[in-house]
Amino acid sequence: MSSSARNKALPPRGGIGLKPEHYRDLLEGGDTSVWVEVHPENYMVAGGPRLAWLEAIREGRALSFHGVGASLGGLDPLDQDHLSKLKALIERYQPEQVSEHAAWCARRGTYYSDLLPLPRTHEALRNIANNVDAFQTGIGRRILLENPTNYLPFASEMDEPSFLVEVAKTAGCGLLLDVNNIWISGHNVGFDPREYIRQIPAELVGEIHVAGHSEDPNLGAALLIDSHAAAISEEVWGLLAFTLDLLGPKPVLVERDADIPAFAELKAERDRADAMIKEMSGAEHVAA
Repeated sequence: MSSSARNKALPPRGGIGLKPEHYRDLLEGGDTSVWVEVHPENYMVAGGPRLAWLEAIREGRALSFHGVGASLGGLDPLDQDHLSKLKALIERYQPEQVSEHAAWCARRGTYYSDLLPLPRTHEALRNIANNVDAFQTGIGRRILLENPTNYLPFASEMDEPSFLVEVAKTAGCGLLLDVNNIWISGHNVGFDPREYIRQIPAELVGEIHVAGHSEDPNLGAALLIDSHAAAISEEVWGLLAFTLDLLGPKPVLVERDADIPAFAELKAERDRADAMIKEMSGAEHVAA
C-alpha cells in the first residue's frame, strides 16, 4: 500500500469497531463504505492470521487506529517500545486516522486495565499536551483525543470541554467526541450533555463514537457504566442526532467490545448512524 494512496481523512459515513468474530462477515459482505476501527495494541505482532485478515479487510476501505495503551495523561515518560510498534503498524497499514484517550493507564511500568480520569488542572493540561505533542512527533501523525467517561465528580480548575479544547489547541491535535461517554458522564456527575457539546468547536472534531452502556449491578440506574456491552440507547441516539445537527456530518463509529452480537445486529446500528449522517449531509446541501 502506498502512503500517498492512504493519505486521506475518514469519510463522513458510519463505521464499525472491528472484532475477529466479524472478519469474514465484513470481508465477504462487499460494502466497502463501512470503514473499520481497531485497537492497534491487538495487532502489534510479527505476523499471523490476525494481520492477514486486517490486510484483506483494509484493502478498499478506510481504517482507523484507536489506541488504548499510550497513557497520554500519565506522569511516566512515553513508552518508546509501544511508540515504535505503533509507528511500524501505521507505516504498514497507513490508517486514515489515529486516535487515543485523554486518560492515563500506566504508572512506573505497571499497566492498569482501565482508562483512568485526569484532574482538570492547568498542570495536568500542560502534561498531557506535552505528551500528545511528543506522541504525534514519535508516530509522525496528528491524532484525535477522546473524552473520558466520568463516574464521580471531583474538584477541578476548569470544566471538561474547556480542558479538552485547550489541550487540542496547545498540542495541535484534534478531538474524538464520544457521545456515549458524554451521556454517561452527564448522568453520573450531573451536567447537561448538550451544553457540553455546544462548547466543542466543530473544526476540532474528526470522529464521533457511539456505544451501549449498562447499569451498575449494585446501584442500578443511579450509576451508568461505559460497558460497550449493549445496544446503543435511544438517549444516546438522540444525543448523536443533536451532535450531527450542531457540528455537521462526521465519521461515526459504532463500538461493541463485549457481548459481541451477530454481525447483522451491529451492521444495523452502523446503518442507522450512516443514515443520520446522510440526512445531515443532505440538509447541508439544501441549505447551501
